[in-house]
Amino acid sequence: MLVAVYVISAFVSGSWVKFVQIALFLAASMLAVRTGKLSRRVALLALAATVSSSAVALFLVVAFSAGPGAGVGYLLMAVVLSFAAVLVLYRVLAPQNDVTLQSIWGAVSVYMIIGMMFAALFAAINEFGGGAFFADGQPANLKTFQYFSFTTLTTLGYGDFTAAGSGGRAVAVMEALFGQVFLATLVARLVAAYRDPRRPSNGDSGGPQ
Repeated sequence: MLVAVYVISAFVSGSWVKFVQIALFLAASMLAVRTGKLSRRVALLALAATVSSSAVALFLVVAFSAGPGAGVGYLLMAVVLSFAAVLVLYRVLAPQNDVTLQSIWGAVSVYMIIGMMFAALFAAINEFGGGAFFADGQPANLKTFQYFSFTTLTTLGYGDFTAAGSGGRAVAVMEALFGQVFLATLVARLVAAYRDPRRPSNGDSGGPQ
């Protein structure tokens, strides 16, 4: 679902793309709540907050094509995505859970959510700021923000898009640091702790007894 969000926004143009993207963000957040092992009351409250925040974000982004109104919508999108990331990460890092292949995919999903969350933050900064977000007059839209976010998160840094203002640069530095720490600590730890359930343990040679 997360890959579909990125592909749709990268290759398809039109005002309806924002609607589809926020709808998929909402679906991902609802799945995170559903699998988060929360109590029924907390889960219902979380679902209500997620749905209402997504609805408001969708209205603001669609109703206000630019300006502070759209900026608030993008901020709400970032909040919804961060909430989903926390829930998935909480499930992955639960001490009673064994590290499985699903745990590793969950961590990768959080990594993608973080990239999209920062893209929404960059879009919000662009709407709240008075000048151009990118240097050298590069276009600032949903596609370029996601591209810039993921190249920053992975510290790839092609250099074709750079933040012009101090606010955008500060958030970009935070994203780069967070991305490196996330990969070098959490994902690497999960991969190291993972053991294929089909493989025999050290005490089991797998041969006849």
